[in-house]
Formats: sequence, C-alpha cells, structure tokens
Amino acid sequence: MKSSLSRLLGIGFLALILAGCSTTKAPIISEWRNPAYVSPPFKRIMVGGPTDNASVRRSFEDEFIVKLRAAGVDGLASYNYISENEGIDETKLKQAAQQARADAVLFPRSVKLEQKTSYGPALPYFSFGVFGSQGGAAWSGLPGGTGAYQYDEYTSEIVLYDLAKNELVWSGTIRMTEPANVQTAIKSHAEVVIKALDAQNLLPAKQ
Repeated sequence: MKSSLSRLLGIGFLALILAGCSTTKAPIISEWRNPAYVSPPFKRIMVGGPTDNASVRRSFEDEFIVKLRAAGVDGLASYNYISENEGIDETKLKQAAQQARADAVLFPRSVKLEQKTSYGPALPYFSFGVFGSQGGAAWSGLPGGTGAYQYDEYTSEIVLYDLAKNELVWSGTIRMTEPANVQTAIKSHAEVVIKALDAQNLLPAKQ
C-alpha cells in the first residue's frame, strides 16, 4: 500500500461495480459517536473534498452542500475558501472553516485498500477514485471471459469535527458498490452520511 494512503485526503475512496449488478446504496459498515460529546445540532458545516482532482472535488462538495441545505444546515464548500491549486490538510480546512464562521467541518479520508478476487464470468467493471492521484474513471476486465479476476476495493472514512471544541464528534466507515457513474456514487455517499448524522441528532430537527 502506498504511503500516501496515510495522509489526510491522500488516496482513498473507490466506487466499484461489476457490469450487470443492481444498484445499491453505499452502506456505512461501522459508525462511531463521541460518547462524551454534548452540543446543539450543527447549523453551519464546511465540507472538504478530495484535492487531486478538481472536478471530482467540486462534485463531492456540491453534492454534500445540497444534502446539508435540504437538512436545514448552511453548508459551505471548501473550494470557495481554499484554492483548487492548493492541497487540503486538516489544519487548512479547519482554519478556512473558522474564518467562514462554520461550527463544524466534514471531510473524507482513506483508510484501507484491498485487492479482491472474484470467480466466475469476467464481466467488465467500472471504477473511479474519488481521493488523490487515483482520481478518474476507467473500464477494466474482458467481457465474456471466465475464471478469476481481480479488482481493488477501497474503504473510506468520513469524519465530523466540532470547531469550537476542537473535538472529533462522529466518524463513519463506508464501502461502496455503485453504478458506473461518478456522480451517482457521490450522491449515494452523501445521502447515507447525511442520514447517519441526522439519526445521531447532529443536524437540526426537521420542521
């Protein structure tokens, strides 16, 4: 595994689908909530996205902003405060969020990359990297073949920090299987995260 995996927003999240499979939501496979944390729901959250692919970063942040605003939160995209030519690290993101008077920051990071082997018809699959130098999309595999074929599976983590208290509030670990479409996968990622935050009462109650 490349050393860049250990850097914040270095190389991360991969959405993968085998052609012909049905659409599924990205599941949160594990979730953690700071048991000592007590605070009113967040009303203004800055979202930080992947940095090495400007278009994917914008799509990622924009989708989360849409979902946050629908949940009654003033969502802020970090690309409006940190240039796309700059790398994002946790310090820069927190500083930008504080200057924008956000009360929290939400951002993803990679935690694990595994190579998987599947047996059967070697259907082509579509993958895209959302974080880091792996950003982009490609078809792989030989349609119609049989036998073993390999693919990379990324497990990603997304975290929520309270800026005023400088505390980690929540984290969720996600493994994705999505249609062969980058925007659809990002949308699913945002949906499950916002739903989880709402369930934890970290977002304003719906009127």
